[in-house]
Amino acid sequence: MTNDKVYIHELIDVRGHNRAKYMHHMTANWSPLAQETRHQLCYGVWATLGSTGRWPQVVNIWEEDGFDGLAASFAEEAVGQGAQDPALERWWAHAAELRSGGFDRLLRPAPWTRTIEELSADGVSGACYAHELVSVQPGSDRDFLELVRDHAISAYQTHRWELVGAWTTAMVNDDECLLLWVIPTWEHWASLENAEHDDDDGLVKWRQLSTEVVTGRHRTILVDAPLSPFRTGRQPNRDDRTDWVD
Repeated sequence: MTNDKVYIHELIDVRGHNRAKYMHHMTANWSPLAQETRHQLCYGVWATLGSTGRWPQVVNIWEEDGFDGLAASFAEEAVGQGAQDPALERWWAHAAELRSGGFDRLLRPAPWTRTIEELSADGVSGACYAHELVSVQPGSDRDFLELVRDHAISAYQTHRWELVGAWTTAMVNDDECLLLWVIPTWEHWASLENAEHDDDDGLVKWRQLSTEVVTGRHRTILVDAPLSPFRTGRQPNRDDRTDWVD
């Protein structure tokens, strides 16, 4: 099956000690509404492990019905004076209390990347997740993902890392990719990190091949929110709400 979805990827800076509240606001309070009004699915919500990246930070990924579905969503949202749906004024106001800003990108999936419904049906979950943002030579983003498919997946699987997301970034110079790996235990995370500096043949070969196109990369470690689909195996719903009323 070919994945024809489009994804919104958000890096969110959280205010103070509000990360848990923000993740709940996005999963329990936003996602059920977005599913009903925009057919937008929650792919995942995670906290960045601060020792590996910016903190306090949350990563959100939303799954849309292609660019046509996203265009309809944008048309619904960008109608208010502040380019925000006025019907969501209370929701936006509460979100603003919890976050100070962020940076979003739109992602195109590799055709062989599973959707969140497929991943949930397959029971995919982990103790933690590796989020790899990779810069590549302009125009080589799709070539890089094919290298990942042919070489990185098998090299990482030796350490039980499973690739669940492989995307290129839209609206840029075809020079950025994002990989998301599920890691079953913290010991398996350490196993690969140790092996990258040892004589692991698969990882050495992968690094050599990817060096031809990669200009930079940053791996951070994520932990999923309590209501994230990778943890629950389902989409958040209105029964999950504990602190919000429409």
